[in-house]
Amino acid sequence: MRPAPELIGVVFVVAGLALSLVVVVVPRATPLTAAASALAVSWGVEFLQLSEVPAELSRRSAVARLVLGSTFNPPDLFWYAVGAAAGWLVHTAAGSVTGRRAGSPGRGRCR
Repeated sequence: MRPAPELIGVVFVVAGLALSLVVVVVPRATPLTAAASALAVSWGVEFLQLSEVPAELSRRSAVARLVLGSTFNPPDLFWYAVGAAAGWLVHTAAGSVTGRRAGSPGRGRCR
């Protein structure tokens, strides 16, 4: 079992980095689409670790080690889903705050 700080890091990899990357690449993505895409990428990288490719690249490059990891860890799949859910919540909340702040046409305006 991984220590709690490492699990928190795993969650933030998805919620912070992967989801942010999706939002930057596709700014109009809905929160659900962004979270699902981040989860799919994270799971893809995790399952890629079942092959020798990430381990070999990690031996050659520190960057590859950070991005790809080297060892498959099944509990990470659950924690990636937790991170995607957290990212969805943040993205949804940010969208609703931004929407309220901007206001809809005709709402909250004096005539």
